[in-house]
Amino acid sequence: MLSVDEVLERILAQFEPLPPQTIPVDLALRRVLAKPITAPLDLPPFSNSSVDGFAVRSADVSTASPEHPVELPVVADIPAGVSPHMPLPANCAARIMTGAPLPENADAVVPVEHTDLSFQSAASQPPTTVRVLIPVRPGENVRPAGQDLAKGQPVFASGHRLRPQDLGLLAALGISEIEVHDQPRIALFSSGDELLPPSSPLTPGKIYDSNRLMLRALIDQAGGKALDLGIVPDALDAIRTALDTAVEGRADLILSSGGVSVGTYDHVRGLMEQEGIVHLWRVNVRPGKPLLFGKYHGVPVLGLPGNPVSAFVGFLVFIRPAIYRLAGLPSSPTPTVKAILEHAVESDGRESYLRAIVRHETGKRLVRLAGHQGSGNLYGLVQANALLIVPAGVKSLAKGSEVDIWPLENFSE
Repeated sequence: MLSVDEVLERILAQFEPLPPQTIPVDLALRRVLAKPITAPLDLPPFSNSSVDGFAVRSADVSTASPEHPVELPVVADIPAGVSPHMPLPANCAARIMTGAPLPENADAVVPVEHTDLSFQSAASQPPTTVRVLIPVRPGENVRPAGQDLAKGQPVFASGHRLRPQDLGLLAALGISEIEVHDQPRIALFSSGDELLPPSSPLTPGKIYDSNRLMLRALIDQAGGKALDLGIVPDALDAIRTALDTAVEGRADLILSSGGVSVGTYDHVRGLMEQEGIVHLWRVNVRPGKPLLFGKYHGVPVLGLPGNPVSAFVGFLVFIRPAIYRLAGLPSSPTPTVKAILEHAVESDGRESYLRAIVRHETGKRLVRLAGHQGSGNLYGLVQANALLIVPAGVKSLAKGSEVDIWPLENFSE
C-alpha cells in the first residue's frame, strides 16, 4: 500500500489552478484572487472628522479652558457628503459632522461636547459663534487621507480567499469587479443499493445516505461547487451513466462515495479499470484504506469508501487539497499542533487519523479519543474537535506521549 504522502503527491500532480474569470465583488465571497490587488486610491480619500463638532486651527484654541473659553465665529457648515467651499480663516470655526471633509487650513476638530453648545443635527441652522472649552492638538479627531491605506499600497496577494470584511474593503476602494479563479465543479454521488435519502421511510436492510450531505457541505466549505448526482444503484450501467453525466456537466473532479472496495457489487473501481485509468488504489491509512484515484474520459475521479468516517477523513486528507489546488489556494497540509495524550492508544501500524477531544488544563493541551473509533460511527466524529495522528509504523502510544493533532475547529488556550 502507498503512503499518505505519496498518494497526496500523486493526486496533486494531476491538478492545476483553474483559469481566472472576472466577477462582481458582491458575488466573490470565498472566491480566490487570481491577481494581486493594490489600492487604487487613498483610504480615506480625504482628511475627515472622526466626531461631530467644530473644525478649527489648533493654534487658535491653544489657551481654551472651561474658565477661559475661546469664542470663535462659525463661518461654515460642513455635513457629510459635502465638500468645503472655502478655506478656514484664522480665528474662525466651521461646524462639521462625522465623516465630513476638513476645510483647508483646519487641522483639528473640537467635539461638540467640549463647547458651550449641545448636540445639533445637520438639519438645524449652525450657530453664529461657538465657545471652545478645551485645547486640541494638531490632527486631533481627524482621520487623515490615506490613514488606512495609501494609493498603490498592496492590499491582497493572488491566492487570497475573500472573506466578508475583504469584500467591504474592496467596496470602500471603489472596486466593483475582480479576477478570481473559476470555482471548482465537483460532481458527487453515493453508490449503494442499501442507501435511502433521509426523507424516505426506513425499510429492512436499508440505511440513510449520510455521506452525500456531509460531502456536499465539505465541498462548499472548501470553496467548490457540488454537482449532486444523487444515490446511484450498485449497477454497472447506473454508475456509467453517473460518470457520463459528470463529464457532460464539465466537472473538474468526480467524487464518489462507496463502490471502491473489493465487494462483488463494488462497481466503481471495476468500471474505472475497464473504461478509464486507475492511477492508484489502497492507501496505508486508517480509516479509509480503499481510496481510488484515476481518470474517466479525461476527468479526475476520486473514490472514497462508503463508511462515513472514512469518507470524512479521506476528504480532508486527499480531496480538500485537490479542491484547493483547483481553486488557486495553497494545497499544503493543514498545520498540526502538539498535545499530551491522556491515555494509551493502540493502532494497527497504518497512518491513523483518530477522532479526539482536545482540552486545556494548567497551561497544557491534553487530548483523548472521542467515542468508538469504528469507521461507521459518526457520533464520535461529532463529539471530536480534532484528529489525533498516529504515524505509520507506530502501533502504540503511551499515556503522556506528545502527539500531533489536526484541529477540526478552533480551540483557545
